[in-house]
Amino acid sequence: MKRTLCHAVATGGLAALLAGCGPSEGNRAEPAPAENSAEPDVANIAPAPEPTPEGKSIIRPETEPDAEPTPPPLEPIERTVQFPKGVALDDAAKAMLDTLLAEPALQAGGPIRLSGHSDSKGSDADNLRSSRRRAEEVRDYLVAKGVAKDRITVIALGENRPVAPNANPDGSDDEAGRARNRRVDIAVALPEPQPSPTPEPTPAG
Repeated sequence: MKRTLCHAVATGGLAALLAGCGPSEGNRAEPAPAENSAEPDVANIAPAPEPTPEGKSIIRPETEPDAEPTPPPLEPIERTVQFPKGVALDDAAKAMLDTLLAEPALQAGGPIRLSGHSDSKGSDADNLRSSRRRAEEVRDYLVAKGVAKDRITVIALGENRPVAPNANPDGSDDEAGRARNRRVDIAVALPEPQPSPTPEPTPAG
């Protein structure tokens, strides 16, 4: 019995001695951090893109809208209406006048001169009347389309200003030349520029 007690005491002392030789709580080393830490690598994170302003494209740079093209300056107009037969307007003459009515220079409101002409067949008085009637035909058509009558001046020139021969060298009639001479020359001028308003003087004091 005595021997068993001594053996237990010796065994307990040895266990206590071994426990005292181990590292104390204060000196115990901290475990090394794991290599695959959950901490994010801040240096390798791409910055978030800035928000795109509303209405702007991120594909191509913003461009300015094209400016309105400047219209070309107005210029006076000269046209000729042909009268293949008689003094009445044919379809070709009406089509030409319709095109003229769409011109900005005519729509600007300037004066219009209509010079009537005739061929040389007939008396001077008859040719003068014929040339006037042709000019009046053109005038009436323009007025019917909305042109103010007071803008238009009618001039009758008769056979005095031909643009082609009325007769061939052998004295026979030149029908093509006579047809070219039966015409009305149209001249559309630009309106006079309006004067700038004079500024009112500022009262003194």
